[in-house]
Amino acid sequence: MTQPAPTAIQATIRETISRILTRVNALSAGGPGWTRPSYSDLESSAHALIEEEVLRLGLEVSRDEAGNLFARLRGSAPAATPLYVGSHLDTVSQGGAYDGQAGVAAAMALAACFHATGSRPKMDFVVTVTRAEESVWFPASYIGSRGALGRLTRQDMEVTRADTGQSLAEHMRAQGYDPEAALARTPPPPAQFLEFHIEQGPVLHSAGEPYGLVTAIRGGLRYRNARIDGVWAHSGGAPREGRADAVIAFADLAMAMERVWDEMLAQGHDLTVTFGRVDAASPVHAMAKVAGTLGFCVDLRSENNATLDEAERRLRAEIARIEIARPGIGFQLGAQSRSQPAQLSEAMVALAASGAARLGHAPRRMRAGGGHDAAAFAMAGWESTMIFIRNWNGSHNPDEAMDEADLALAVEAIWAALNP
Repeated sequence: MTQPAPTAIQATIRETISRILTRVNALSAGGPGWTRPSYSDLESSAHALIEEEVLRLGLEVSRDEAGNLFARLRGSAPAATPLYVGSHLDTVSQGGAYDGQAGVAAAMALAACFHATGSRPKMDFVVTVTRAEESVWFPASYIGSRGALGRLTRQDMEVTRADTGQSLAEHMRAQGYDPEAALARTPPPPAQFLEFHIEQGPVLHSAGEPYGLVTAIRGGLRYRNARIDGVWAHSGGAPREGRADAVIAFADLAMAMERVWDEMLAQGHDLTVTFGRVDAASPVHAMAKVAGTLGFCVDLRSENNATLDEAERRLRAEIARIEIARPGIGFQLGAQSRSQPAQLSEAMVALAASGAARLGHAPRRMRAGGGHDAAAFAMAGWESTMIFIRNWNGSHNPDEAMDEADLALAVEAIWAALNP
């Protein structure tokens, strides 16, 4: 069956999305996948590319003290609450082509529609490109967006980047920004924030649905540098009784937390439990040794702080049990990092739903499992929401997938909402 020709708006949206994704993803360290570290030259180059694009559209460009990029189209009603739309351009190491990039491409597509039609929104429309959303680089959540909101702390400035060992403050200075000025930033008045983002799970893909509306974002409780200390021993000489094997102790903890997770889900809690890094492969380890040490991280997520607290209590109880049952084993969890759960704006979800309804769509409401800039804006009192785009092959990996047509449909829905 022949597909109808796209309207001028549809064509503008599709062309802009394709161009922005292609240009941004050309900026990457070596593969596989895409790598643009937070506060790196590559991330800065991607921001400069977007600046070049928005200047062609006649938008007013500014950067804040943390290096976040804003491109403003003045609205027809100066008193109306501004609408910020965007996402981030840093990636995890060897990540995918859409996590963050898709949200910036969507914001650019909306700006291109205003330019192509010669129209103005009622409120100021602001393309927003944040810095340092991916906390794999610096162990702190939402660095760029919290910087934009005047919420960075001196402790944040002292965290070090995983690959360089240099502090956030040092990396900011290297990219031309002033960490002291970022710390002193006056919080802007609350406004509206909308973030398009790929879903980082299988719900939409499994349901055959192109996009969904996000109502909440899970918070996280993490121990990034936990360690188990046991006793090194000879694999053939050490008898079964009396071994203090760090690998077996970890396996015990992992299976115990699987049981805890099952029990808490059965009780109605929203929870995920992940051991994302397990390291027993240092040069000290060998085939003929009982493992004397093991490093790991644990990541607990929930939309409810009380659930996170209970899961951590259960984690510590299981650790205490293992230490008693296995003499010679000791756990060191290290420093905790935490991001708060965020309830998103019902009014913003309703706005997006109204535009979708005009196109004959009825997107589902859903929660976000990963952390996103939208959470930082919501916690600062902004009316904030997200639109998820279906993806497959997971996220944070080189095979991350998205149909650009799905993103274009979601952008068209917001265009319809802004132009009733």
